[in-house]
Amino acid sequence: MTPGPGAIGSGSARAGKPLTREARELRVLARAAAGVLGGLALWLGTAGGLLWATLVPTERAQLVALLAPRGALLLLAALLAVVAVVSLLQRLLAAWPGAAGQLLEDSRVRLGTDTATPIPPRGAPALQALAGVIDQLVAQRSQLRADIAAQVREASRGIEQERSRLAALMSELTQAVVVCNLDGRVLLYNGSARAQFRALSAAPALADGAELIGLGRSIYTVFDRQLVAHALDKIQQQLGRGVGQPSAHFLTTTAAGQLLRVQMAPVRQVADAAQAQDGPAGLAGFVLMLANVTREFAHETERDRLLHELTEGSRAALGNLQAAAEMLAYPDLEPEQRERFLAVVQQEAQTMAARLHSVAQQQDARRAGTRWPLEDMLGADLVAAAVQRIGVLQPGLRAAPDAVDGALWLQVDSFWLLQALCYLAGRLADEYGIRLVQLRLAPAPQPGRAHLDLIWAGQAMSTETVMTWETDPMPLAGAGSGGQASQLAVREVVQRHGGEFWFERERVRHQAFFRFLLPVADAVAVAEPLAPPLDSRPEYYDFDLFRRSDDDAQARALDERRLVDLTYTVFDTETTGLNPSQGDEILQIGATRVVNGKLLRQESFEQLVDPRRPIPPEGVPIHGITPEMVAGQPDIATVLPAFHAFAADTVLVAHNAAFDMRFLQLKEGLTGLRFEQPVLDTLLLSALVHPEQDSHRLEAIAERFGITVLGRHTALGDALVTAEVFLKLVPLLAERGIHTLGQAREAAQQTWHARLKY
Repeated sequence: MTPGPGAIGSGSARAGKPLTREARELRVLARAAAGVLGGLALWLGTAGGLLWATLVPTERAQLVALLAPRGALLLLAALLAVVAVVSLLQRLLAAWPGAAGQLLEDSRVRLGTDTATPIPPRGAPALQALAGVIDQLVAQRSQLRADIAAQVREASRGIEQERSRLAALMSELTQAVVVCNLDGRVLLYNGSARAQFRALSAAPALADGAELIGLGRSIYTVFDRQLVAHALDKIQQQLGRGVGQPSAHFLTTTAAGQLLRVQMAPVRQVADAAQAQDGPAGLAGFVLMLANVTREFAHETERDRLLHELTEGSRAALGNLQAAAEMLAYPDLEPEQRERFLAVVQQEAQTMAARLHSVAQQQDARRAGTRWPLEDMLGADLVAAAVQRIGVLQPGLRAAPDAVDGALWLQVDSFWLLQALCYLAGRLADEYGIRLVQLRLAPAPQPGRAHLDLIWAGQAMSTETVMTWETDPMPLAGAGSGGQASQLAVREVVQRHGGEFWFERERVRHQAFFRFLLPVADAVAVAEPLAPPLDSRPEYYDFDLFRRSDDDAQARALDERRLVDLTYTVFDTETTGLNPSQGDEILQIGATRVVNGKLLRQESFEQLVDPRRPIPPEGVPIHGITPEMVAGQPDIATVLPAFHAFAADTVLVAHNAAFDMRFLQLKEGLTGLRFEQPVLDTLLLSALVHPEQDSHRLEAIAERFGITVLGRHTALGDALVTAEVFLKLVPLLAERGIHTLGQAREAAQQTWHARLKY
């Protein structure tokens, strides 16, 4: 229940603040009245003085005697003259300067936006006629725009059909698909992806997964940035080799404990003729295809455990059965011994049957291990990636390939194997001062295995040191000193590969090395087709978000970013009353998002809140929320974290934002959450661009812009109207030279309404 300016408690005026329209009109009126009355008094005084100078003393005495008894009547006549002059000036001011100022603002609204509602007639007949002419021009412009839009639609009908087919295909896919730009910002996703992220949400009943997935949101809220960067590096390597359909795979565990299998494919930039001559185009983004394999791998792991238990437990019984069968084969076996061996066969058969029954009944037994999928990768690519990564992450340490079998394919989890190599190289540099390491890859004597060696020349180390390095949790490479440990050790990485790890020393060459025994992949199975010609490359749509770059944005302060480039969360609250500091509570929070200048109605947040206090009956007709509606709903301590996640990494927008923000700020101690992002207020922005208007209530602003108000005094309904108002205000701010967030915040604070406090 965000109040309008009239419901706000008075605050102390700040020096230097601009006056309101009413105050300016009163000042103009006072100056005009003073000027007219001063001129009239000067004329009367001059005329009276000249008349007095022409009279003889006797006539002057007679005049004084005549006027003295009538002084009160003359004073009353003078006051009536003053009232008449002020009334006349007020009517003239309302008919011309005031109405002209409002007409100017209404005209600017129609010039800067697509608003086509008629201008209310105000002021003198000439101004009303001018408003009618402007309405006719606006109608003509709207008709011209409609004609142009129809021609564009006709010309682009084929593209629209392709777009519609793409949308239909995406909506029908059971595979979860997410398309991102190179900064990891989501620019497209389908319904299956929304359902997938809803399952990953920490509060699916509240946020519905919208705090994780949404246009403009960062995919790194779910996936580790380094994991995605590693997959992109692999795709770049494949593109460099001319692979026609490059891709990368990885498996990751989310914060919610779910296991996701991810396949990444590139989105290439559309190259023009000049670029096509220079070589293949670069990457514009990437596509992620997701599958939640938590249950699948849990089932496979349980199956392997049961199989292992069955086979190991049956070895002794099978041995006893085999021995008894061999003894029974002797023809001269005594009957008593034959009976004893038959009893052994019967007993062991019963034991095996019981074990089979027991294994079949164990559905919830303790997990004995975790299966981890491996991917096929060219060994030379793995070595090249390790050389580059070590050189970047360890200043002063140089890495180089030694002897690498270029035809050898490995079956590895490349991300964690590279983490292990970087970790070991870093400890060699930190603790032993090693400045050069080499990587060697060769087939192993064991079939289907390969040796990957990390070699250095220098001091030997003890077996205890090697075991310590093998079992210590590795910090994530590139996370910095403040980064958290991965809780994964070199030994666990080796176990995922079903391999081995040890330390050796070559005394002849005065070198030592760590050796990884890794599985080899089938080179025939992973051979990839040659790159197709450039003209056969599939066509990708040019989404607006492909042009955004967070790298450039991070180099500038947030206040220096343009308003049209920011992502916004537009929100509203319904409350039990208007006094947050005196115990009133939030009843409902509603929010929507604005990305790339577009209102995303489908990405919204709406939740009732149990205020844990009575709802005043006089407020129910306004917001329509009854005690029965909030009974059983979560309290603010549960709802606010979900809303905080939904609004993360965005600019907050609200109408009369000071009211809503005060409620949020008072809950910081309870929830431990702070809304520290910038805030824009449509009330202040409206007063900034329309200082001549009578009202800046949300309904009045929406009426000026021709916005249909639906769901007024519901949190989500008000948030949607506020979002549409904000989108109309942005171009009007640009006309006043206000283009950046910092400029908008500073200018809004100069309005008269900014001095109102809660």
